[in-house]
Amino acid sequence: MSENIKHLNDDNFDQEIASGVTIVDFYADWCGPCRMMEPVIEELASSLDEVKVAKFDIESSQNKPAALGVTSIPTIIIFKDGNESKRIVGVKDADELKSMVAEL
Repeated sequence: MSENIKHLNDDNFDQEIASGVTIVDFYADWCGPCRMMEPVIEELASSLDEVKVAKFDIESSQNKPAALGVTSIPTIIIFKDGNESKRIVGVKDADELKSMVAEL
């Protein structure tokens, strides 16, 4: 996995999304569609310089996903300065996610 991808949990989540634009992929290792998103997340991490890209394993930390109402995975939430800007549920391609970031 790319060194450009941050790994979030209940403890570091708020601090990591506090400033700038952050794309967070909520996933679980056992989830097939989540595994399909891995190359997309890798591409975003390597191609978007001004955007933080992160993954959040909902199996290892459950408080923050529950508080955000994440009920299906994969769920990708784009945060701007700590606030949710966009939410995508399901498998999407990199171009679609890049265009969503560009709209912010």
